Amino acid sequence: MTMDTMKMDMMRRNNSKRERNNKDSSNNNNDNNKLRTVDLSSMSLESLPIPSLDLATISKLDLSNNNLQNIPESLTARLLNLTVLDVHSNQLRSLPNSIGCLSKLKLLNVSANFIQSLPQTIENCRALEELNANFNKLSKLPDTIGFELINLKKLSVNSNQLVFLPSSTSHLMALKVLDARLNCLRSLPEDLENLVNLETLNVSQNFQYLDTLPYSIGLLLSLTELDVSYNNIKALPNSIGCLQKLQKLCVDGNPLVSPPMEVVEQGLHVVKEYLCHKMNSSEDHSSQHKRKSWVKKFVKCGTFQGRIHSGRKRPQHEGFTKLKHQSIDGLASPGGFMGVLSPLRIFSPRRSFS
Repeated sequence: MTMDTMKMDMMRRNNSKRERNNKDSSNNNNDNNKLRTVDLSSMSLESLPIPSLDLATISKLDLSNNNLQNIPESLTARLLNLTVLDVHSNQLRSLPNSIGCLSKLKLLNVSANFIQSLPQTIENCRALEELNANFNKLSKLPDTIGFELINLKKLSVNSNQLVFLPSSTSHLMALKVLDARLNCLRSLPEDLENLVNLETLNVSQNFQYLDTLPYSIGLLLSLTELDVSYNNIKALPNSIGCLQKLQKLCVDGNPLVSPPMEVVEQGLHVVKEYLCHKMNSSEDHSSQHKRKSWVKKFVKCGTFQGRIHSGRKRPQHEGFTKLKHQSIDGLASPGGFMGVLSPLRIFSPRRSFS
């Protein structure tokens, strides 16, 4: 075979390879173009109609505002390219185990149903970025949910019956928003320091149940908003003084003793200075060994150096809200129990001084 013949043969092979690649790319683009949104919301559906289209072509499925009592296992298992599933405001009491087949799911909205627990298989939805399970009857979350949902950025579980958040919650390293208000939380996970991207934490309105916060809350390096209002907290962890990015702190409706009212009334910056000073003094009543251990962690993170520099004088109430406390049958609330649970209070934007 001559050199010219070899060159021509090689060129033909390269051209053939390019044609195959172009064909594969074209097929992929066509597949993406075939993906569609299906909207069956607000149709008073009590059951799902037998689908007349290929379920694998659906990327967004809206079944909200119907009367669905269940979602067939076989249907969910075939939604292979689904990225958004919205089933809020139905009559669902459970989710199918086959929801774990939705490997591309990014947003799941199951709010306003009657769901008592989430299937363990939800942990297989590793692409999930937002989970909204507000207004259900959840009494617990899957124990290992935090180990698997590594891309979860927003977890909303408010208005349920949760007593605890699983300890694995502290491993949701991508989490930016955690909303667990209006539950029955007795405590929060002890090891919160892994939530390095958490910006908003709302555990308000757990009323008489939540009476302490973990010391590790001071290691939430990205935290800008913390709402612990309407609980039974008497003392804020001194470590809150190390939250350098904190801009808004809501503690109204708690029987706070530390910091005292005269400090609270001077605003967020003064509160942080007060707590930071306590952490570095003999006033911190935690064991000496435990206190040194925590201080080392804060120093390592660069959030604590024994004092907080004042800088410019901050206006009073900056980023901080606190109302007069009344205790009614063990419930901490300003103005009485009915005022706290009124729809106006629960669903209206919170007044703040940020």
